[in-house]
Amino acid sequence: MVEVFSGRTLLNKDGDFVDPEEALRNKVVGIYFSAGWCPPCRDFTPVLCDFYTELVEESEPPAQFEIVFISSDKSLDDMVEYYHDIHGDWLALPWSDDYKHELKQRYKITAVPKLVIVKENGEVITDKGRKQIRDRGLACFRTWLDAAEIFQNFKA
Repeated sequence: MVEVFSGRTLLNKDGDFVDPEEALRNKVVGIYFSAGWCPPCRDFTPVLCDFYTELVEESEPPAQFEIVFISSDKSLDDMVEYYHDIHGDWLALPWSDDYKHELKQRYKITAVPKLVIVKENGEVITDKGRKQIRDRGLACFRTWLDAAEIFQNFKA
């Protein structure tokens, strides 16, 4: 499990609470710092959706990958609208959880969008996930998986 979210509650797109212990176990995790008011975020999020869909929803078995959205939206309504309208079927930290500020500090987030790829212990694999997806597409996942040192069932 990604220790970063230990003791926290995450949400799925249906608004249901999800136990991070279960949802993130033995997975490479992308922590996606983004906001609906941000044009580069709105530009990249559909690209990330396609990447996620191909890896997780269309691969057999599904790739060991999950995304957790950390909102920089100005209100809960803004976050919900952005998350439901544009995002993939991944997880989110509740908008009201102030832990997002700690995460921004921990991963040195000064601007959005930012996709930080982490190991189970929260250690950074890369803070350039967005650039790697744009430059290399699905091929970058194999690199992340190798760096994550987790049990693998993914076939490239």
